Amino acid sequence: MSSAQDPPGLGEHEQRPDRLIALSDGIFAIAMTLLVLDVSVPDGLDRAGFARSLRQAWPHLGAYALSFAIIAAVWRDHRRIFHLVRRADARVTRLNLVLLGVAALLPFPTALLADYGGSEPVAVTLYAATVAAINLLLLVLFLTVRRDEKLRSRPVEGRAAQGTIADFAATVLIAAASIAIAFAVSAEAGLLTWLAALPAGVAAKVWQRRGRR
Repeated sequence: MSSAQDPPGLGEHEQRPDRLIALSDGIFAIAMTLLVLDVSVPDGLDRAGFARSLRQAWPHLGAYALSFAIIAAVWRDHRRIFHLVRRADARVTRLNLVLLGVAALLPFPTALLADYGGSEPVAVTLYAATVAAINLLLLVLFLTVRRDEKLRSRPVEGRAAQGTIADFAATVLIAAASIAIAFAVSAEAGLLTWLAALPAGVAAKVWQRRGRR
């Protein structure tokens, strides 16, 4: 039976998450591909010009690597959430579409970060805000599925749930801290704040694995 929040005539078969997962996989793949388009070296350079252009490409390569890793992590977390989804109602569909819209935007702040991340706090802010929005949407999506037994295929409790929530929340907090540090100290210091995301993510994953034992 369709819920009151679903469009009229939307049956159980149409509410299966398969097509939503396929759309999401395609959007994530496109976003990953767009990241590399900003990494290039002009043709026809002499040796000095080539060496200079190659040095100038390093910030773009670094931004590409960072954003690729972030999108890969988002894709992984998205798949883990949808492994819990038995049916995708209107709430799940809308949340997922907003999430995909923000994720597809990531190549733009990535380009800004590569060009101005070491000197402009606004570039760090736009990048951090985008990453924070993605993780906040993942958190809301996870909580929506977890709290509604009609949507999920199995319950998620204990350390597994706590670790997932902590993982998303920590990324949002680190993003907020990087914005504050970028304006209070320097844009470069704001960028270095993202290094804190590595141990925070590892700690959350360890907590989740212990919860599954």
